[in-house]
Amino acid sequence: MPEGHSIHRIAMQFRRNFVGDRVAASSPQGRFAAGAAELDGRRMIGASAIGKHLLLEFEGDRILHVHLGLYGAWDFAGEIEADATLASANGRMGQTNQRGTFVDQVAGDDAFVPDALPESSLNSMGAPRRTRLRMAESEKGEDVELVDFPPEPIGQVRLRLLTERAVADLRGPTACEVFDPQQVAKLITKLGPDPMHDSGKAAEDRFVAAVRKSATPIGLQLMDQSVVAGIGNVYRAELLFRARLNPHTPGKDLSPQTLRKLWRDWAHLLEIGVRTGQMMTRDDLDTEEAYRRAMASREERHYVYKRTGERSPRGRGQVVMEEMGGRNLYWAPGWQTLPKPKPAER
Repeated sequence: MPEGHSIHRIAMQFRRNFVGDRVAASSPQGRFAAGAAELDGRRMIGASAIGKHLLLEFEGDRILHVHLGLYGAWDFAGEIEADATLASANGRMGQTNQRGTFVDQVAGDDAFVPDALPESSLNSMGAPRRTRLRMAESEKGEDVELVDFPPEPIGQVRLRLLTERAVADLRGPTACEVFDPQQVAKLITKLGPDPMHDSGKAAEDRFVAAVRKSATPIGLQLMDQSVVAGIGNVYRAELLFRARLNPHTPGKDLSPQTLRKLWRDWAHLLEIGVRTGQMMTRDDLDTEEAYRRAMASREERHYVYKRTGERSPRGRGQVVMEEMGGRNLYWAPGWQTLPKPKPAER
């Protein structure tokens, strides 16, 4: 399932290529015909994300709410601005199966600064190109020049959003519905804080309080979208490893200081994910070549996720896998130790 960074990047893609334009909305599949009719002909005036939820705002207090779930994805075509990650995924955003990003070159001076690779940043996306990037059923997944625009829908397209220059096709979402502002507000109250949506201290305090009031293990709480929005299986494993936390530690046994560090690390990793398009969770890549390999390969950019049986990158022992909350949990018991209960913060 796409984690929070992917949804924020999709929102940014819409802000760059759709916001401000009048949109023709349709449902080639037919399953969202009534909802598309509500949006058709309206101007898109905003695009945002909170956790794993995308919100596209249209004139007249109409908001498209999309949750991609396990199988949903957006495919973009037309005169779209593409960065290295979008190009590597052939235009697909969402269910990309963690396809690697291949950065061709590093612009700027010769100094290697991993956090500033411009080719993998949405802030330095290339000039618009009229292309048909990968559509869902295209086996070759080629980036080919568009001769006719718009291209014909391919496969089961739940919703098509079309402007004079760009098109976005949505397939397989768990949720696709038109909300009014009151419904959006109700949705947000059910979600935990998202540091890309609210980076203030109140959001951090809310996260700390939510975790500490429950004896539920921290490994389960991080996956609870009402506690913190946007974290999925990959970020859960990597955050806990970076914090040296045993995933079975009851939330109430964690000190406020530990949880504040965890929240800030989540904000840090999320920002990297949004900027680069990859869940880059290692902080020990000190050469350009190492960073490039990590951007291109999942095995190189994570500490423990899907590394069962390998030697722990830190401490003793091996990386293990177990089921927690119906999902595979990856962690290193020799490194991630159970902390002692701490007194309450004054």
